[in-house]
Parts: sequence; C-alpha cells; structure tokens
Amino acid sequence: MELKHVIPNMEKMFGNLEYAGEGKVEQRRINGRMTTLSRSYNLYSDIQRADDIEVILPQEVGEKFFEHEEKVKLVNARITAEGYKIGERGFTKYILHADDMVKA
Repeated sequence: MELKHVIPNMEKMFGNLEYAGEGKVEQRRINGRMTTLSRSYNLYSDIQRADDIEVILPQEVGEKFFEHEEKVKLVNARITAEGYKIGERGFTKYILHADDMVKA
C-alpha cells in the first residue's frame, strides 16, 4: 500500500494562518512556451511558529493577492512527503499542497 498524502487537522496543526508573501513559481517549457505549473506562498501560523509555512497551489487557481498578514484559509489541504539523502543520512521533506487559498 502506497501513502499518497495525509489530510491534516488544520486547526490543531496550524491554528490561524496569515498571508506572509509570495514564494516560488514553478515553470516548464511546453511546446516552446514557458508554462506555469504551480505557485507557492508563505504563511504565518500561530502554532507552527519556528518557520513560515509554505503552501503550493496549482496553476489553475491563478495568482493570489492578499494583504500582508491577512487571515487566509486553505481549501482541501494535504501533506506529501519527499525523501532525500545527504551523504549517508536520509531525510524527509514535508510539502503542503492545497486546491485553493481564500480569505478566512
């Protein structure tokens, strides 16, 4: 059985989320034209305070515009895991995806 993703309890895991700014835009050349695949955004969490939360949204929802520190909510959030190694040690990177991000 393969684990595809985990559905987090958003209130318990992240609490209130606030918009912290744009992240990266993933693009790829398709048929000779640059095409946007996804966009990431940084969020503040009142529970996960050590680092900003990065969420990846699909390109279908378009670019999002919010005021700095405006409260937001994620639609259909899920977490995936990606393994990698450095030298002889293995690590896991957790990636937060959502179908959309809206004002809370």
